[in-house]
Amino acid sequence: MRSRIEDVATAAGVSMKTVSRVLNNEPNVREETRNRVMRTVEQLKYKPNLSARSLAGQRSYIVALVYNNPSRNYLMEIQGGMLEACRAHHYNLILAPVGSGKRTADDIKGLFENFGPDGVVLIPPLTDDNVVLSYLEEHEVPFACIAPRNPRDRIGVMMEETAAVLELMAGLIELGHRRIGHIKGPRAHGACQWRYAGYREALRKAGIAYDADLVTQGEFSFESGMSGANVLLDLTQPPTAIFAANDDMAAGVIRAAGERGLAVPRDLSVCGFDDTPIARHIYPALTTVRQPTSEMGRLATLELFDRIRTPDAGRMVHVEHTLLFRESTRPPKKR
Repeated sequence: MRSRIEDVATAAGVSMKTVSRVLNNEPNVREETRNRVMRTVEQLKYKPNLSARSLAGQRSYIVALVYNNPSRNYLMEIQGGMLEACRAHHYNLILAPVGSGKRTADDIKGLFENFGPDGVVLIPPLTDDNVVLSYLEEHEVPFACIAPRNPRDRIGVMMEETAAVLELMAGLIELGHRRIGHIKGPRAHGACQWRYAGYREALRKAGIAYDADLVTQGEFSFESGMSGANVLLDLTQPPTAIFAANDDMAAGVIRAAGERGLAVPRDLSVCGFDDTPIARHIYPALTTVRQPTSEMGRLATLELFDRIRTPDAGRMVHVEHTLLFRESTRPPKKR
């Protein structure tokens, strides 16, 4: 027979309300009591009934990852971190794609009409989408943001991306590269601006003149990385290195170079950003900046849970980056 919350309370010698507070990770429960309840939950193999919890607390015990991002690798990393937090807090996670333009309002409205999540985590570019933000604020829906362009008065998690690109570019320049191409991300995406700013600042610090021909627009997709690489490699004086604003586009650069008979890194150095699995799975392994994407998903979800429990709780957490020089970069060959 399935164990009930009453059974857990009796065996642990506490009230059902205390069991509920422990399972919901609510504050003001003594650590000794919390540990005793959790041991009892494991011993009795008790599984919370989400439907009953929802009826009792007027919550759905669902959170949503709301996204409009073409990078599957980035999305999967965020999702993995969110799932870890949801399991620990006995929540369900749903994925909620939101379209662009006229579809945005209908999609976000449909999410709440169909599923009624207790809160949402937003990833770029929706972290700064006025339609989405206005809906959430108007309906007083708790939300956390990952890498918002305007972090003021927001909760969630972010990283100093401009500083990370400065380090990456400094490494390329130290190798001897002077003509460094850049494939930007989507214009509405905060990362596009931060990573482009790091690119320009690194050139300025090194005394290298900015050349607009070496910069092209991308969309954070593999295909846009190939297109951007072809634009840059068609130049009369092509770059000796290309910094793509994410790993998916950098993988596209390597593919485009290979189709031209260029070897990476012998003929062209390539680097990306994020350190999603593709950076380690392709050959040569990609030089990139490790953004702790999965951990960012987990931390943003924890801040969201705090905001769901207490309207004024939650904060903007800052995480550190790691620079990873791998096989895709080397000094430029002499021409």
